[in-house]
Amino acid sequence: MTHRFAGRRTVLAAAALAGALMSGAASLPAIAQQRQVPETREQVTLSFAPLVKQAQAAVVNVYGARVEKRPQNPFMDDPFFRRFFGDRGFGVPRERVQRSLGSGVVVDAGAGLVVTNNHVIENMSEVKVAFADKREVEATILLRDPRTDLAVLKLADAKNLTAIELADTDELQVGDIVLAMGNPFGVGQTVTQGIVSALARTQIGVGDAQSFIQTDAAINPGNSGGALIDMKGRVVGINTAIYSRSGGSVGIGFAIPSAMVRLVVDSAKAGVKTVKRPWFGARLQSLTAEVADGLGLDRPAGSVVASVVEKGPADQAGLKRSDVILSVDGVNVDDPESFGYRFATRPIGGTTMLSVLRGGKRISIPVKLVAAPETRPRDMVKLTSRSPLAGLTVGNMSPALAEELSVETGNDGVVVSEVEEGSTAANVGFQKGDMIMALNGERMTSSREVETALKDRKRAWEVTISRGGQTITSVFPG
Repeated sequence: MTHRFAGRRTVLAAAALAGALMSGAASLPAIAQQRQVPETREQVTLSFAPLVKQAQAAVVNVYGARVEKRPQNPFMDDPFFRRFFGDRGFGVPRERVQRSLGSGVVVDAGAGLVVTNNHVIENMSEVKVAFADKREVEATILLRDPRTDLAVLKLADAKNLTAIELADTDELQVGDIVLAMGNPFGVGQTVTQGIVSALARTQIGVGDAQSFIQTDAAINPGNSGGALIDMKGRVVGINTAIYSRSGGSVGIGFAIPSAMVRLVVDSAKAGVKTVKRPWFGARLQSLTAEVADGLGLDRPAGSVVASVVEKGPADQAGLKRSDVILSVDGVNVDDPESFGYRFATRPIGGTTMLSVLRGGKRISIPVKLVAAPETRPRDMVKLTSRSPLAGLTVGNMSPALAEELSVETGNDGVVVSEVEEGSTAANVGFQKGDMIMALNGERMTSSREVETALKDRKRAWEVTISRGGQTITSVFPG
């Protein structure tokens, strides 16, 4: 049946063509004229090679390594077993080297600075950078910023380096041609070509101060930290994530915009240990379709002010609960994530202009760009006493610490800043950013209070925490 159907279609097509020729149709010459033989060498040899040659010296491979201690076999504590097996541990080594592989970009040749993804060098104690010309240079980690998944490395030997300029991401448009450069799967430096598929993509699940560039240029494992460059050879983004069901590229990749990269690099140059961002001092919520319709908006785009921190920048600027923020410095912000990115990339010390909908009217409100204050010393304490909290590092809450940990601002209380992998606290489910409210019914207001309370042995521990706006109370054995 298939063959017969194909034959029937061929006969009909031939009859239609004959009819067109007999009627003197002039459409065929017009179609033919659209396909022309190249007339010059330049038309044949159009290529991205000059851009690649310009950038390849600045795109590097990043190798990370750390030595992991393996648990010792308990039999090896017995001299009898050590006599026969020595220190081999029944053939299982005590130490294992964990390695990672990614890409990076030289952004400052004079200072020897390289940008990569934080997840490429996370927990790594040794980092090396390899260039396209086979040189390998040791690097130190100058700054990590988990919030943006960026890190800055400093090369031990900064001779004969080539850097790439960071572009202005606001000039980028959907449809622009871009090249992705990196080291996928460790096969060596690779270039793929595509277009900008979308801008200001949020809700990607990487970092929490993001507005990603989406591209269909192939990005695969190992490309993380590599460059997304425009047709002027400038970095418009740092490749960081892909959407994939198989682990390989399906044409949906994401890059961190160069505006955010510049903020992190400038912080590293300033010698700070953490990236300083402007503090807004308010909690935002997404605008629902129902609320947008009630406000007379044609689409649910904007961020609703849910609460305002007393004496914070938003409060001092006059923002109120239920205000809807529509834009930052004339750029529309569709949700709290896009607002967070746009606001975070503004320079501290200046002023930004917000377009706000209040009572059905649009008003402009200037907000000062200041860093979050550390209203009291954070006094970090690692909890080691035998308890369900063993393995936590906790500190005194302040606006500055809340900004670093991406939790709601509070003026008092104790917040978890780190959870040791494999610890008791990790095993029972504590998370970074948890607020420890009370232990056995006693309110905790400082890290030292928590440390002191845990020194006394208890048959059971009642722990109350705040997580994501919810209060959770759990009981654990002592």
